[in-house]
Amino acid sequence: MTEKNRKNSAADIEEHGCGCSCCEEFACEEPAGGDENESENSSEWLDFAALGIGGLMLAAGLLGGDLLSEGQLWLLYGAPYVLCGYPVLLGACSSVRRGRFFDEFTLMGGATLAAIALGEPAEALGVVIFYQVGEMFQERAAGSSRRSIKNLLAAKPVTAHVLRGDALVSMPPEDVTAGMKVLVKPGERIPVDGLVAAGESRVDTSPITGEPVPIYARQGTKVFGGTVNVDGTLTVEASGPFADSSIARVMEMVENAVARKSPTERFISRFAAVYTPAMFGVAFLTAVLPPLLTGAPWHDWIYRALVVLMISCPCALVISIPLGYFGGIGAASKRGILVKGGNVLDAMNEISAVAFDKTGTLTRGVFEVTDVRPAPGVSEDDLERSASAAESLSNHPVARSIQKAFGALPPAGIDSREIAGKGVVAVHEGTEYAAGNLAMMEARGLLKEAESLSQASPEAGGTVVYVAKGPRFMGRVTVSDVLKADALRAVADLKALGVKSYMLTGDREEGASWVARKLNLDGYRSGLLPDMKVTAMAELAGAAKTAFVGDGVNDAPLLAGAHVGVAMGGLGSEVAVEVADAVVLNDAPSRVADLLSIARRTNKIVRENIVMALATKAVFMLLGVAGLAGLWEALFADVGVALLAILNSSRAVGPGPVMGVVEAREGGLPMVGDGR
Repeated sequence: MTEKNRKNSAADIEEHGCGCSCCEEFACEEPAGGDENESENSSEWLDFAALGIGGLMLAAGLLGGDLLSEGQLWLLYGAPYVLCGYPVLLGACSSVRRGRFFDEFTLMGGATLAAIALGEPAEALGVVIFYQVGEMFQERAAGSSRRSIKNLLAAKPVTAHVLRGDALVSMPPEDVTAGMKVLVKPGERIPVDGLVAAGESRVDTSPITGEPVPIYARQGTKVFGGTVNVDGTLTVEASGPFADSSIARVMEMVENAVARKSPTERFISRFAAVYTPAMFGVAFLTAVLPPLLTGAPWHDWIYRALVVLMISCPCALVISIPLGYFGGIGAASKRGILVKGGNVLDAMNEISAVAFDKTGTLTRGVFEVTDVRPAPGVSEDDLERSASAAESLSNHPVARSIQKAFGALPPAGIDSREIAGKGVVAVHEGTEYAAGNLAMMEARGLLKEAESLSQASPEAGGTVVYVAKGPRFMGRVTVSDVLKADALRAVADLKALGVKSYMLTGDREEGASWVARKLNLDGYRSGLLPDMKVTAMAELAGAAKTAFVGDGVNDAPLLAGAHVGVAMGGLGSEVAVEVADAVVLNDAPSRVADLLSIARRTNKIVRENIVMALATKAVFMLLGVAGLAGLWEALFADVGVALLAILNSSRAVGPGPVMGVVEAREGGLPMVGDGR
């Protein structure tokens, strides 16, 4: 075990309750610099060399012991024992000085010294060698599970190139203020959030969204600190310092997640605090009572007590369980999901229903023209020009989507007025154009024509805008919000996991019912104010433990009050991100099913470790008390089982079940939006 991994926070170790070196690996460390990494690598090579020499000498003693005198054997075993065992003995002395008599160092060091005193130097050497080998494997397994989160922390930008006149000044991203112009060269990380003021480039957003496909950034595009400028030079106008950036919030949430323990972790910590001294008591009684009561040889029962001590070390529980949750958090981060602690994975494992917000969560929240239907005898171009003329000066979201699709006429020469509750009327070059709902068409004497076109396709699929040019009905334009490309997959994946899906929205009944039908939801409520959503969710889900998924400030009360709150978009509402238990960084609702799958997988792995560790230790402890297991078997029951449990925990970082049972349609599905 390297010296670097022995310098840890005593407070963290004491919280676990056993103070073993396994626990120490989870004390928080800053990412090592280059020199520290080189030093650590050199130390690892020295450890490998020492263990290799010790292993060769142990093998030589076991195979050729008959040819050597007793003194030669003691020398053959003693030298590598000191070489390989000094870290354990030093750790034991340090623990005793600090008053920690019940930890792994005192356990292993005391057991090997007692074995030497009992005339078993080969077993003492074997214990320290295989213990150190097990520690090395444990370090590597733990390092693998931490890697995805360390990679995230490595995404922190270190320098910002700020433009001041014609000069370029380098400074820490923390010193950048809002309004500063930052130059970002190809291959560099964007240091702060902001808007592109000049230049064009592709930007790799995977550090914060988990999505491998770069976005194209040009003037006016919002970019985020921690993302990578791929191939062009960008000038970014900062919206604030690095501390306010998206990647800074992400890193803070990840760092805090490690400290938020699950109920299982807290139980194991309390269990270990009682279990370890209790096992020392059992070992003491094993060594003392039989010789006193029956006159049995002290040598035999002291040896059995040593076996019990080695078997009883709770490392397999205390390290593998936090590592399982740590692996689950890492697996989620690989998929662009930030989980704010192991307690969230436990809570997510219990849910049986998910309630979604609609706009911005299941839909993209952007209106688009999704259908153009001219009246008989009218060309599509004439309908589009008439709609453009009518809507050119309107600021309504529906009007802006028509302007974007068909273009807008110059404001000069247009006289426009809004008709409350109906639509808009505009006069251009002496011709009057009207766009609005059926009430607008009725007021112009065109209701029959409009209804005729409406009845031809009753499934509108969006907000319908009817258009007239003078006395003539021109047709209708459908403007819709659009379902996210993976919304259908999100609901289908949850159903495959046995979880019901609901929707809570402030949108009108018309839009909500359309979405519910398209996605095959189990239920929905429409026209809800934020305070009404809590009651509505209770009505829909009953006593079921429910996760709520939302994206806006208005969703914050329900995100905070749900069994699990999932915020859509780490780049969206800061309030929603703050109160949520988990954050989906790429706005994909299908990630909720991925999170549920990860939570279930993590819970299964943790339970496997608990059963495996306790069952194995119980069996070997009985064998040790009965004299059927020696220090070699005890070593397997401690280091071997701990290693198996850690390797099993590392599976939590793996890909897990592949979700996505339903393919999303290209570009998403149109939906009913708010009408005028």
